[in-house]
Amino acid sequence: MILFVSDVHLGRGRADREVERDLIDFLDAHQDDADHLYILGDLFDEYIEYRRLVPKGFVRLQGRLAEWTDAGKPITYFVGNHDPWHLDYFESEMGIEVALEERIVRHFGCSIYLAHGDRGTERSRLRTWWGGILRHPMPVWVYRTLLPGDAGLGLARFVNRRYGNRELDDALIGRLQERARRILRERPVDVVVFGHSHHPELTAWPEGIYVNSGYWHESRTFGRVTDHSIALLRWNGGRGEVVEEQILERDRS
Repeated sequence: MILFVSDVHLGRGRADREVERDLIDFLDAHQDDADHLYILGDLFDEYIEYRRLVPKGFVRLQGRLAEWTDAGKPITYFVGNHDPWHLDYFESEMGIEVALEERIVRHFGCSIYLAHGDRGTERSRLRTWWGGILRHPMPVWVYRTLLPGDAGLGLARFVNRRYGNRELDDALIGRLQERARRILRERPVDVVVFGHSHHPELTAWPEGIYVNSGYWHESRTFGRVTDHSIALLRWNGGRGEVVEEQILERDRS
């Protein structure tokens, strides 16, 4: 079993402890039979890691993630637009692979394209340019150097709360769908999985299947792949309730 979760947004301030607790319970419920966990970005509402400092908080979740990797269960964490500034803390302390770019993986004979979904879907050149700046190593180094510790994270939180888009964007949902369908047409993949839009969905086209794992912070949705199907589920305190499910067709390549 392969699991996908995205947009947890820890640090947003609304019921953070409950959001964290439910994610821990979700991990506990699947620890025995999950083969791989993919976190598809925005685990945190803001995240800036320094060479010797990391943002405080949410150690219960980090401990549980470390237990997964200690037990030999791999976790891959794709950075999002809210949490791109990682160094080596997650990998060295918790054994979690941090992915800075999209990736194609293969499970159960199925090729799956994975990314947070923010890159390539911006509606303006300014946002596209700004997204590139946020992930380029040179301006990130300058930011860390000029604004260390509390100052750097504090400014990021101020900008995010003042200017961050908190509302569901119907246009963004459409752009992610278009991008997913284009990838399915142009790349040898069977499934595309994104987060970012906060809109959970599972859509089957002739080209393949698109899944958005949705907005864990409020909707508690996640994706699951088994040897015969891919499903969108909603966490219900147990294994999860299936919202949509599709039988997998393999080896389109």
